[in-house]
This record gives sequence, C-alpha cells and structure tokens, in this order.
Amino acid sequence: MTFSIAATDGTGAFGIAIASSSPAVAARCLHLRAGVGAACSQNVTDPRLGPLLLDAAATGQTADAALASVIAGHRDVAFRQLTLVTGYAQSSVHTGTEALGVTGSAQSPAAVAAGNLLASLDVPEAMVTAFEESSGDLETRLFAALTAGLAAGGEAGPVHSAGLAVVREVPWPETDLRVDWADDDPIGRLGALLQRWLPQRDDYVTRALRPATAPAYGVPGDE
Repeated sequence: MTFSIAATDGTGAFGIAIASSSPAVAARCLHLRAGVGAACSQNVTDPRLGPLLLDAAATGQTADAALASVIAGHRDVAFRQLTLVTGYAQSSVHTGTEALGVTGSAQSPAAVAAGNLLASLDVPEAMVTAFEESSGDLETRLFAALTAGLAAGGEAGPVHSAGLAVVREVPWPETDLRVDWADDDPIGRLGALLQRWLPQRDDYVTRALRPATAPAYGVPGDE
C-alpha cells in the first residue's frame, strides 16, 4: 500500500519521500538517523524494523549486511518490504514473498525505491530516474521522485497520505513534513508545504543552535 524512495546526495544528508493509501504513512514507515542513513519499513508495517536497520548500520556494517542481520532475526520477514541507504553506492532492499499485490524496487548509487500494491512495475524505476536527473536540495529531489512515481501509476488504489523528511548534521530532521490524510492530492499538498518550509529550514536550525543570532519569526511582537 506504499511507494517510497530513500536517498543520499553525497553531502552527508539522508532523506525519504513516501506515499500511501493508508493514513499517516510517514509516521509509521519513515526512519532517519543523522550520520547513519535512511530506512523504510513498509508493507504490513512493523515500525520496529526501521530503528533496527539503523542500529545495525551504525555499527559500520554495509547496507547489505545490516539488512541481512535484521532479516535474520525477524520471524515475519516474508510480510515486510524494507529499504536502507547508508551512503553513496550503499543501499539494500528486501521484499518478502507475502508482500501485497504488485511489488517492485529499483536502485541507483544514491537511491533505492520500492513499492507494494503498485499500479505498475514502472513506478520504482521512474522514481529513481527522476531523482538522478534532478538537482537542488535533497528535499526537492526527493519530491521530484515522489511525483514521478505518482505519474508512473503510483499505488493501485487512491493515495491519501504522504511525507518527506531529511537529516543532515544536527541529530533531528531538518525537514519533517507530513500530510497524514487527504481525500485528494496529498502529494500536491506535501509539495505546497515543502515550498513554504524550505526558505525557513536553515533558520530553524540556527534558532536551535545559536538563538541569540537567530532571525526573527516575523510574527507580531517578534519583528
């Protein structure tokens, strides 16, 4: 019930864009850790697996080894679809035999896309191609990939939720945007949120680290 892309841009940033017919997909499936990587746990989702993948990656294992170690300790792996990116040319993907509907995945040196209950097997490849052909901030490139996945057919059913998050140097996501439910165009709504957020993104990091030098919020009383 989900299609997603996890990626890095070579600057140390990691991010994920994801969409689904289920509510609040990003809250359950999207996992990031600064300096470590990006992991998705989707299809009959077990949210415990994302942190486990990142824990394994943090020990210095390759993406393939980290994924294999988590799979080896998980009895219901046949129901899961997992992706992991830990660096350039370091990604891995698993799709269990009990994953729902049409499933597929695609990889490039910087990204891995995967989906289940897809309208078309072309969706993951379209997402990775769009990511590789895009430029700009990682957030912008991830959103380009998500819209390309939708244009290639997306999920077999209607999409109702979407999310996009990116980590860089600070331990929290610099970007963490979600549309948890919309009857129409959640990906378009996510794009509108992204356009509003990106011009302010770096200011919020400054406010956390150096509040005395932070720019004003531009609200009454804080001009």
